[in-house]
Amino acid sequence: MSFIECVRISFRSIRANGLRSVLTMLGIIIGVAAVIAMVAIGEGTSTSVTSQINGLGSNLLIVSPGQATQGRVSLGAGSLNTLTMADAETMMQKESISGVAPSVNARGQIVWGSNNYSSTLEGTSADFPQVRNVEIGQGRFFSNFEVKMQYNVAVVGTEVVSNLFKGANPVGQTVQINRIPFTIIGVLQSQGSTGMTNNDDRIIIPITTAMNRLTGDKNVGSIYVSAASSDLMEKAQQDIQQALRANHKLRPQAADDFRITSQSDILSTAQSVSSSMTALLSGIAAISLIVGGIGVMNIMLVSVTERTREIGIRKAIGAKRGDILRQFLIEAVTLSLIGGVIGIALGVGAALLVSKLGQMATSISLSPIMYAFLTSTLVGVIFGVYPARKAAQLKPIDALRYE
Repeated sequence: MSFIECVRISFRSIRANGLRSVLTMLGIIIGVAAVIAMVAIGEGTSTSVTSQINGLGSNLLIVSPGQATQGRVSLGAGSLNTLTMADAETMMQKESISGVAPSVNARGQIVWGSNNYSSTLEGTSADFPQVRNVEIGQGRFFSNFEVKMQYNVAVVGTEVVSNLFKGANPVGQTVQINRIPFTIIGVLQSQGSTGMTNNDDRIIIPITTAMNRLTGDKNVGSIYVSAASSDLMEKAQQDIQQALRANHKLRPQAADDFRITSQSDILSTAQSVSSSMTALLSGIAAISLIVGGIGVMNIMLVSVTERTREIGIRKAIGAKRGDILRQFLIEAVTLSLIGGVIGIALGVGAALLVSKLGQMATSISLSPIMYAFLTSTLVGVIFGVYPARKAAQLKPIDALRYE
């Protein structure tokens, strides 16, 4: 028989046992659909995380408190806070650094008229927009002079505006933040969320005002630093380390009492976690393909048993062992390919549905679709070989006598 004739017979056999064929393909369909959907969600999430981390700032370095030890036992990251405003001022003198934004955080109750709203209060410097890659939607950001003079001015996020001002223009309004009057001078452009942090739900005020009039902190919680260029990231990190060790009077053998994290470190960690999760979920989904392949082999063995007399007749009128092998192998591959095509359609549809209804970022690319298609073909070949060989090895006399 020709290849076309084998394919035609394969489709006729599948149609003759429609329900059985659908149940056979179910494992392939579920496996392919799950792999495509998981990879699309994983790649979309990775792209979204990368975008969010890049949105934290340009050439960003984050200086955070170190960890204290007690009796050779670490008390955890952030337990030893020695960062000060003087440290931030020292960093600004380095040529490898273009901007420094020290930060302190607290909760703030903001009241306007009869409305009040609780939000995150962040004190920082005038370099905040540049360092943290933030744009102003309305009004302006506070200046270095306002930071130095401890002015009671504030810039708010869009969520604060929608919850507190109810459609009114907030710029120029006087509000009470923790019972202290502040003038709203600007509104940040919407940035959305980064992980568990809602960047639109915050109140930004001068760090000197925050430390001296609201929080009473003597140390800053963290210092965000922008390197002058991406090529100077390593140099900036070295300059920060040298400056802080000198400011904190650390001995040469003493460990750093601070941590420096680069944007690339955060990005590589996030991408590594995302890739691992995608690989894990895809691996679990791929198990369905193996189950589907076993189903294909099982049904093909049943088909060989049912068509033993047909095989005997074909061999009796001249069909060779290769012809029988090819016929049953093509039937197994056809089942797998049809299941793969249906699975691809369902996987793409599921990814689009998750993106639309679940508000999750998805990214559908051609490579996982091609891999899924080739995998379904390979499954058909691998799990179809044994039944096909069994059919081909039947002796004509034994096959004709089979009832």
